[in-house]
Amino acid sequence: MEMPDRLQPVASSGMFRMAAAAVALLVGAAVIVSLLLFRDVDAVVTREVAAALENEAASYRLLVGEKGSPALAEIVERRDRAFAGGVQILTEASGRRVAGNLDRVPATFADHPRGGAFEYRPANSLTTLPGEMRRALGILIRLPDGGSLVLGRDIEDQIAATKRIRMTVFLAFAALALAGLAAGYAASRRVLQRVEAVGATARSIMAGDMRRRIPLTGTGDEIDDLSIDLNRMLDRIDQLMAGLREVSDNIAHDLKTPLNRLRNRAEAALRDASGETALRDGLQHTIEEADELIKVFNAMLLIARLEAGALEGTTEQLDVSDLARNVAELYEPVAEEAGLRLQVDIEDGQRIEANRHLVGQAVANLIDNAIKYSVVHAGGAKGAARRRATLVHVAVAAEGADSVAVTIADDGQGIAAADRERVLRRFVRLEQSRSLPGTGLGLSLVAAVARLHRGAVRLEDNEPGLKVTLVLPRRSPA
Repeated sequence: MEMPDRLQPVASSGMFRMAAAAVALLVGAAVIVSLLLFRDVDAVVTREVAAALENEAASYRLLVGEKGSPALAEIVERRDRAFAGGVQILTEASGRRVAGNLDRVPATFADHPRGGAFEYRPANSLTTLPGEMRRALGILIRLPDGGSLVLGRDIEDQIAATKRIRMTVFLAFAALALAGLAAGYAASRRVLQRVEAVGATARSIMAGDMRRRIPLTGTGDEIDDLSIDLNRMLDRIDQLMAGLREVSDNIAHDLKTPLNRLRNRAEAALRDASGETALRDGLQHTIEEADELIKVFNAMLLIARLEAGALEGTTEQLDVSDLARNVAELYEPVAEEAGLRLQVDIEDGQRIEANRHLVGQAVANLIDNAIKYSVVHAGGAKGAARRRATLVHVAVAAEGADSVAVTIADDGQGIAAADRERVLRRFVRLEQSRSLPGTGLGLSLVAAVARLHRGAVRLEDNEPGLKVTLVLPRRSPA
């Protein structure tokens, strides 16, 4: 995959700088720990050599106390032959060398009588170059006759081994740093490519391509999860835009007729020569038409507020059973006038946390729709409708442990399965209902109330008729 031009300076990106800083921090901490560890190892080795020399010096002091200084020469020569790493010299009080593999007492002991590290030139060594200086750790023993004995051990090999280990560790840290930077660069490049894919999608959408979506890699990582959420958000925005376009079309289609009718009534009243009575009738009809238009716009405003609003601070503990029973009693005379029987089957004590006004409006809309379309099914004409009684059923019951279902069922003409999702949109009216008064906003308001409460609306076949179920959670959404 070729990287876009805008992603070329990966090394200057914030993500790579963070990765580089993390690598530098880790390697720096590792170097500091290693230096402290090497220092402690050197100290332990030095202490062990010094302790061994102290033990050996104690033996020599005991030997001098028992046999005197002359017996030391043979012991030193024997040590010189048997101990390859041993460094020693025995001198008389005059400073003349008596035995040992050093040509003179190291100058270190002039400043440090108790001993310490010093350099020496090995004599008769096959493992060193001529003139090569080596390091040793020694201790000085003063003899009773004024002479001195230096006992030491070569530590050059230990120093060289420590240097090799230290160099190896530092090279490993350097390789680790390079590998970390390379991994950080690769990860930054990969992430920036995916970020650029998100940016490219955003630019395409801003340019007008609302169908464009963020590509997924299928890895299931956090960026894929974010992309899924963003794609869902874009789908929702696309639905809202489509709804807005549909609303605009429906406003032009459904409001044009009442506005023209309003104008025509006003014009006819002005032309009528009957006088004040005709003007009053015209104004009365004009006011009625204006009231219907105001209802439409009020419903549109309410739905818009529900779509964009929040429930916080507007909810209360609500007894849905009592609310549905009160709304049903309010509509019972309307149902009787239409020749319908309103049957109520409500479980008591079903409580939720919700907005009382909105839930009441939703239940009222559902009952009103059921009454209206049951009359149409009952015979088409008003006379036929009154001669045939039909049923509107209102029920409230628990749905699971966390929700309450309000169900309104009728035996009207129903809604085809293919149209059930569409009728929940604003201004959607099916052909068989266009002859009836209405705005096409009733079910869309119910759907908006359900979405605001994180509930759901189900439209099902009542065989015959339609069954609408409004499901509301018992607890208000956070």
